[in-house]
Amino acid sequence: MASESGKSFARRDRLLEIETKVRSWWDEKDVFRAEPCEKPPEPGEKFFGNFPFPYMNGFLHLGHAFSLSKLEFAAAYHRLKGTNVLLPFAFHCTGMPIKASADKLAREIKQFGNPPVFSNEVEQAIHQETEPEDNNGAAPALPDKFKGKKSKAVSKSGGQAYQWEIMRSFGLSDSEIAEFQDPYKWLHYFPPLAMEDLKAFGLGCDWRRSFVTTDVNPFFDSFVRWQMRKLKSFGKIVKDLRYTIYSPLDGQPCADHDRATGEGVQPQEYTIIKMEVVPPFPPKLGPLEGKRVFLGAATLRPETMYGQTNAWVLPDGKYGAFEINETDVFILTDRAALNLAYQNFSKIPEKPSCLVELTGYDLIGLPLKSPLSFNEVIYALPMLTILTDKGTGIVTSVPSDAPDDYMALHDLKSKPALRAKYGVKDEWVLPFDIVPIINIPEFGDKAAENVCMDLKIKSQNDKDKLAEAKRLTYLRGFTEGTMLVGEFAGRRVQEVKPLIKTKLIETGLAIMYSEPEKRVMSRSGDECVVALTDQWYITYGEPEWKKLAEECLSNMNLYSDETRHGFEHTLSWLNQWACSRSFGLGTRIPWDEQFLVESLSDSTIYMAYYTVAHLLHDGDMYGCSTSPVHPSQMTDEVWDFIICGGPYPKSSTIPSPILGKMKQEFEYWYPFDLRVSGKDLIQNHLTFSIYNHTALMPKQHWPQGFRCNGHIMLNSEKMSKSTGNFRTLRQAIEEFSADATRFSLADAGDGVDDANFVFETANAAILRLTKEIAWMEEVLAAESSLRTGPPSTYADKVFENEMNIAVRMTGQNYQDYMFREALKTGFYDLQAARDEYRFSCGSAGMNRDLVWRFMDVQTRLITPICPHYAEYVWRELLEKEGFVVKAGWPTSNDPDLRLKSANKYLQDSIALMRKLLQKQILGSKKANKKGAPVTSLTEGKLKGLIYVNEQFDGWKAECLRILQSKFDNNTHTFAPDKDILEALQRSTVGQAANFKQTQKLCMPFLRFKKDEAVALGVQALDLRLPFGEIEVLQENLELIRRQLALEEVEVLSASDPDAVARAGTHASLLNQNPPSPGNPTAIFLSRYE
Repeated sequence: MASESGKSFARRDRLLEIETKVRSWWDEKDVFRAEPCEKPPEPGEKFFGNFPFPYMNGFLHLGHAFSLSKLEFAAAYHRLKGTNVLLPFAFHCTGMPIKASADKLAREIKQFGNPPVFSNEVEQAIHQETEPEDNNGAAPALPDKFKGKKSKAVSKSGGQAYQWEIMRSFGLSDSEIAEFQDPYKWLHYFPPLAMEDLKAFGLGCDWRRSFVTTDVNPFFDSFVRWQMRKLKSFGKIVKDLRYTIYSPLDGQPCADHDRATGEGVQPQEYTIIKMEVVPPFPPKLGPLEGKRVFLGAATLRPETMYGQTNAWVLPDGKYGAFEINETDVFILTDRAALNLAYQNFSKIPEKPSCLVELTGYDLIGLPLKSPLSFNEVIYALPMLTILTDKGTGIVTSVPSDAPDDYMALHDLKSKPALRAKYGVKDEWVLPFDIVPIINIPEFGDKAAENVCMDLKIKSQNDKDKLAEAKRLTYLRGFTEGTMLVGEFAGRRVQEVKPLIKTKLIETGLAIMYSEPEKRVMSRSGDECVVALTDQWYITYGEPEWKKLAEECLSNMNLYSDETRHGFEHTLSWLNQWACSRSFGLGTRIPWDEQFLVESLSDSTIYMAYYTVAHLLHDGDMYGCSTSPVHPSQMTDEVWDFIICGGPYPKSSTIPSPILGKMKQEFEYWYPFDLRVSGKDLIQNHLTFSIYNHTALMPKQHWPQGFRCNGHIMLNSEKMSKSTGNFRTLRQAIEEFSADATRFSLADAGDGVDDANFVFETANAAILRLTKEIAWMEEVLAAESSLRTGPPSTYADKVFENEMNIAVRMTGQNYQDYMFREALKTGFYDLQAARDEYRFSCGSAGMNRDLVWRFMDVQTRLITPICPHYAEYVWRELLEKEGFVVKAGWPTSNDPDLRLKSANKYLQDSIALMRKLLQKQILGSKKANKKGAPVTSLTEGKLKGLIYVNEQFDGWKAECLRILQSKFDNNTHTFAPDKDILEALQRSTVGQAANFKQTQKLCMPFLRFKKDEAVALGVQALDLRLPFGEIEVLQENLELIRRQLALEEVEVLSASDPDAVARAGTHASLLNQNPPSPGNPTAIFLSRYE
């Protein structure tokens, strides 16, 4: 175990030895090989599950393992039940990350040598980053373990570590690292290691079907080319000029999987208002004489331009005067100019041309003529809250409708000292009043002023209140506002906004501008822009296609409402997607080979490729073996025949039996039943998969289910290489063993919220699994000491019932893919039941048949989660034939819920009696100290009198009858409290003379029983329990006696006066704590009383 006794790892090592042995058994018999049956499968006869192939630029980590475990557990459960299971696995190499890393490595070698000689500072940082930690002899350091200390090399490179340093952290030597300048080296190095790790993990995979992507695999290359040609023939791929997130360094669009940060970020569209600087220019702008100079103000609200009173600039902000063309110059930030340069607004394409560097101070007081403004000339004024990482750094001011503008202008007007500080003349500010332009219900025609007064906002620095003011006015202004001015006066804002925007652009008074919604960094390390690119797009969002995608989604099992909402939201906004790239690895666009298919577009229907991959690859994931089929034979007609129900390809030279076999494999396994993924792929890959399946395949082959999960944390903290809170899959297996890792992954959580892998859980699993093996070995060695014959005692019946319950509940939990619950019901609860049974049996001993059944049932129930452990127990300890992974789900009788309730009553009663005993002993001691004349109780030689009242009577019975009449068992709700109280007042209890005193007792009792009924159902309102309490207690007198260490125990009826009299001087305890159904009262006496 990873922390056992400080330095001992014997238990963990035992599990690792078992795992190695078990995998050899599986390999010998090819246990996970998946073959189709001759007949098409009936519902439930086959299970095809898959997982998004991981990217091969490093080792697999616990994040991969967590998502994958959901598929692995599901597949293992179906296999155990006897379902024909296909779980394949492949490796993704398409895209730019591998090529970018290889090129980065080459640049470092060119700059620093081979091996690189960094500066002393960098060399020291690399040493700190990669040297093994001092483990104090506890365990050998793992070669690829990431350390938490952020190196100076990382700091000096803007958070981007040297690639050489990253490769060293993988455990590679300097001589090996240089080979990775060739991107194809990555493809041949990491996928085989990933396969090794997954085999060590115990993945029940048919490895014959594994493959890598890109044109290095000619078979997969032909599959992607066919897919792209097919989509183009359907009009689903077009060439278009569109805004897209773009990496200047890579010289191509930067899709989600090409990004280091900013996945899911889209272009944000603005309108840049051309606010012309009125000559003559101040000296600082002297170099711009003869040109038209504009402050470029980015706005999301062009319809409000009628109300402009000024422009805003950030005094300390850095600006530049950039040439847009031969005649026009825009003043804005460098960042905005770079985006504009990639949108055809720069004299030099893709390169901003700055004529003058400026600050905000240089711009204050500039006279401006701004489009649509009722003020002929307005001025540039200082605002202190402008963000230069959004928009252009120039903001147009409309104080009638923008709370920020209103408060900033109010500050300048009301504070002469503020004007003086920034050199603002009175005539630039004081003459300008609010111009009403839009009427908003409840806020009027000066919405910003009114909301700022309502919220008592004091200045432009009240950020939280201003954010609330904008929240209150902006959406209402758009959806309910009416224009008061201009040619569209009287019309709704949401109608005229696009019309005003279009007119401004068409008349040359504004331009369209786009930038990333948030900061996006490419994997090459540069900040991305938005570019206007002419390239190939897949037409996601096209109305008819979208309807098919929505139809597919409506029939899928998504396992959570949150997941369904995520897909519905994505379908609502997803539009054309750039599917071509000029840099990276992958398949060439068949009709335009200067471009590659980007990495999210070659991975939408590859699940279909799994069905035939083994027939093409012949065991070689690269498709380079001597297969009976040549890649050139995999024509579009062949793929159409296999996947799309196309006609038999008569011109094909592939032997007819092989063609028939490929067709049969696809038809048998498709559609896939489950795809498991992190929820972050909903917004791209998974939705793309739905679209592509509906375009290319008939409805009977559309996906059946997606199960999405959150990310995984380690020990309640975000998993991160930079902080050291990180584990590769290989590290986790070496540290905890495969089965303990799987155990902790199952325990981590099942929903779409982030889960938590806890190291202590993995360590505890090591202890539990090895202790369970030891217990079974002991039991088997001492078999003769077990009680023989059929189960007969109360404890036997309870234990047998607990096993029946475990089989049913665990099966349902696996069926619902709730693996944490399956672990609870199939392992934790079952072990607790076994431990309780062992104690309950006492000297009589456990029943042999039940113990044997327990070992069989528990082994099968834990098999999907801990298959190595289970296989070892099955073969070595239980000496059973075959493999437990295919042994079949254990049979069970219907659970006896009445017996379960009775046993819970028994155990709860024993716990209650134990508390009463301690209280009575302590009470007698205290009383004796005070000289009170009570019998002293010592903890030895006691007898217990257990008083039972099996039925509610009196006012309690009347309360329960009222609650029964007011309870809806379908909705588990009650009538209003008023109705219940009125019924109580009309009852015999309510009519009694002492009702006021009784009512004080009734009300808490009613509340308690109401809560109980809502939680448990109507049976909580019964006047007596569904079993005989006296009978249960009588049958377990010996257990009670042993549990409480009593000499004698008797069970008595509280309604029997003679029985009550036997309590003697302790009878008052029955009045203080009267027994009621489910709550017996125990009195303890000296044996001689």
